Amino acid sequence: MVVFSTAYLPPVQYFGKVSSFKEILIEACETYPRQTYRNRCSIYTANGALDLSIPAHKPEGNRTKTKEIRISYRENWQQIHMRAIESAYNASPFYLYYKDELTPFFLEKKYKYLLEFNTELFKVICNCCGIECRTKFTDSFRKEREQDYRNCFSPKKRDEVIPAYPQVFGHKFGFIPGLSIIDLLFNLGPETKAYLIGIKRQMNR
Repeated sequence: MVVFSTAYLPPVQYFGKVSSFKEILIEACETYPRQTYRNRCSIYTANGALDLSIPAHKPEGNRTKTKEIRISYRENWQQIHMRAIESAYNASPFYLYYKDELTPFFLEKKYKYLLEFNTELFKVICNCCGIECRTKFTDSFRKEREQDYRNCFSPKKRDEVIPAYPQVFGHKFGFIPGLSIIDLLFNLGPETKAYLIGIKRQMNR
């Protein structure tokens, strides 16, 4: 099976690949790496791109596996993220349409583990995008896999070329690629799936 890393509100390109598959494996047994989309996403604000990070606690230090990563609630990051998302997308065409699907993850629910939080949020986003994709977790770590997308998407490679789409603050800073799927969803709404199918073809060339 194809394997992906877990990701917090993953970038558009991630979903472009995911839309090719009916079922994927989520890597759970890797040693948790830092500075990746596993606990961060990027949104488009009035001041440009903004990274939002979930505070992660590693019980076993640098040997902690992804499935063991816990979410820290020392600070109210959920409220901070929700306010940032609302400020960024309140004026977008479809924010109010999808808002109620996402707000429980920031205002009501508390998850112990990052992997669980990301996966449940992933399922909701898939439903909003009209994507049918089941998820399973790896039960052991393999360095190499036949269809491996675990390290294909990185904040360091966010400038990958994808077709431009309308963005709320595009008139100020131009088109910014590599943002979270919610940037696409709030701006394109029901057209999101068609867009993802288009970039899926581009990425598979």
